[in-house]
Amino acid sequence: MDENASLPERFEKDRIRLRAVAYRMLGSVTEADDAVQETWLRLSRTTDAHADHADHEDGEERGDGDAPAGIENLTGWLTTVVSRVCLNMLRARENRREDPLDAYVPDPDAAPEDGRDPEEEALLADSVGVALLVVLDTLTPAERLSFVLHDMFAVPFDEIGPLIERTPAATRQLASRARRRVRGVAPAPDADLPRRRQVVEAFLAATRGGNFDALVALLHPDVVLHADRTVVPTPEPVVVRGAATVARGAMAATGRALFTGPALIDGSAGLVMAPGGRLLLVLVFTVTGDLITGIDVIAEPERLRHLDITVLDGDPSGPDGE
Repeated sequence: MDENASLPERFEKDRIRLRAVAYRMLGSVTEADDAVQETWLRLSRTTDAHADHADHEDGEERGDGDAPAGIENLTGWLTTVVSRVCLNMLRARENRREDPLDAYVPDPDAAPEDGRDPEEEALLADSVGVALLVVLDTLTPAERLSFVLHDMFAVPFDEIGPLIERTPAATRQLASRARRRVRGVAPAPDADLPRRRQVVEAFLAATRGGNFDALVALLHPDVVLHADRTVVPTPEPVVVRGAATVARGAMAATGRALFTGPALIDGSAGLVMAPGGRLLLVLVFTVTGDLITGIDVIAEPERLRHLDITVLDGDPSGPDGE
């Protein structure tokens, strides 16, 4: 990094990395941007406090390019600060887990009040992996921080430990536990899984693209969709029959499909919808031959809690880890 650049310029060079860390920690573009902004404010306050102290000591004025005293590695310092900010946000989130998720569902026909771009958020979710965000959201704040910083950004355990007040060995165990949760238990060998995955991903692509004919082509003429009463919501579960009717329903969810991604659900290929990085519902598919014969849409929190959701093997966004 150019030591002669002004402090704002040096911060901007680290913004992409800081935002990447924050997004993987929080799963929300809005919250990630808030965390990065808070990091800048803390850097500014630290710089101003040191400048005031230096002026008091010898009247020497600091230049805009100077980092606070004692910070030899500004990128490392900023990564630590944004991680602390995210950790505090995750801990606060733990205290309001019962908040309704409706606020996280984007309305494709309405402009977001906070100015965020739903398409940008959807692209970012895709680049990280919606399934990965869903699994990360099930981890404790300490597990999530340990896993994200070590497995995704190669931060050593001896630098992560102080953030969560753990030894490097204990931090390693947290990351390992998180890694096992992300990978899940190895499913029984299933020769049909690649084919089912291909069908499920084609369904998602057709839904996102609003391609009605492609959807109908993927569905068995007598396909049956079951949606629990939380999905709509309705007093009773909903049952929809027929390829054209199911396809029309999928077309109505094109906006939400932007926040949906493939996942391994109880050992089978399916889809998870997670706007804001929070699991909202899953779609479990029954595939016979090359056609979808059944879709189970699950949104009831109790049912969601009992599902084993992991990252599909071969997902480029999945972790490499140790």
